[in-house]
Amino acid sequence: MQSSRIIAGLALMGVLALSACSEGDPQLMNIRSDTPDEFSIKPTKPLEAPEDYESLPAPTPGGTNRADINPFAVAAVALGGTEEAATNSGATAAESALLAQAGRYGAGSDIRATVAAEDLEYRRKNNGRLLERLFNVNVYYNSYAEQELDQHLELDRLRAAGIPTSSAPPDPLRLDN
Repeated sequence: MQSSRIIAGLALMGVLALSACSEGDPQLMNIRSDTPDEFSIKPTKPLEAPEDYESLPAPTPGGTNRADINPFAVAAVALGGTEEAATNSGATAAESALLAQAGRYGAGSDIRATVAAEDLEYRRKNNGRLLERLFNVNVYYNSYAEQELDQHLELDRLRAAGIPTSSAPPDPLRLDN
């Protein structure tokens, strides 16, 4: 009787220890990946016959189709841009001045990759405790709490410095408002 309890306890501890092991990138928001992704379904344009079959591009495996909708290009056009701007991976001539202004204080051109790598490392270190991972508890807000900006203290600092700010609702935690 006593040995069966010890074996059951050891088995439970083994299951808990194995459940603490995780592979892949940490998911702080704990969004389940076994659910359907309704955003991956894209409608297609109606099929139409081209005027000249000789002008059709050669089919490429895994390539795009003329009937496929590119949501990035549609959004770029809706916001006043061009379809080419959505598919261009490099900076256009119109963007070069903006990029020069944004990088004037020494920010590297690979800042997004650098921040993504630093964030991944931070998420690995702050992926929640064992029971939080086991019971799929959201630890996102707790993980980033120390980096959160106190908007009301920042508003007070800017106003004290004489910087014009827009109106904001009072801090509900302060009694002196």
